[in-house]
Amino acid sequence: MRRALLAFPLSALVLVTAGCPHTQPRFNYASEADPRKTEFIIGPSDTLKVTIWKNPDLSGDTTVRPDGVITLPLLGDFHAAGKTAAELRAEIRTRLATFVKDDSALVTVAITGINSYRVTVSGNVEHPGTYAVNHYINVAEALMLAGGVNKFGTPEDGVLIRVGADGATRRIPVDCAAILSGARQEQNLTILTGDTIYVP
Repeated sequence: MRRALLAFPLSALVLVTAGCPHTQPRFNYASEADPRKTEFIIGPSDTLKVTIWKNPDLSGDTTVRPDGVITLPLLGDFHAAGKTAAELRAEIRTRLATFVKDDSALVTVAITGINSYRVTVSGNVEHPGTYAVNHYINVAEALMLAGGVNKFGTPEDGVLIRVGADGATRRIPVDCAAILSGARQEQNLTILTGDTIYVP
């Protein structure tokens, strides 16, 4: 029996191995968050327009600083990064009550410029780097921003690297070749700020 195994042609073994279809680890893609279904989370460098009705001196345009903070006249500093416009509006309204007796004062917060939404595409792509986009994109669109996979890449073994709210890093398998061809669209996830797509 041992002699028969040793006599098995190596060329046949290579053909058998080469014929095996590519498989990826099982992953529950449907469990991943889709930011398009929730209100945008404000981040550093985003620009906001804060309007306080009948109080033009307290209103104005502002940019979220690198530390995530904005400063409003008289009202002072607010940590805006990580909040939605609705959450920031509620915080401003609460502090405003200290200065304005009319508790029905209308406060609006509009995000006028999205500059914090970024994705990094690395590995064997034509133009690796970090890209800032002013609207949500998916894996295929991020790959196209980077010029696509280069001739050295193994796109079927792509990985989406994502840091969760708990700080833990997860590696989500994405078959970039299949996604770009229109197949396996369940893997064509919407990018979250700070995601990295890696093509080995």
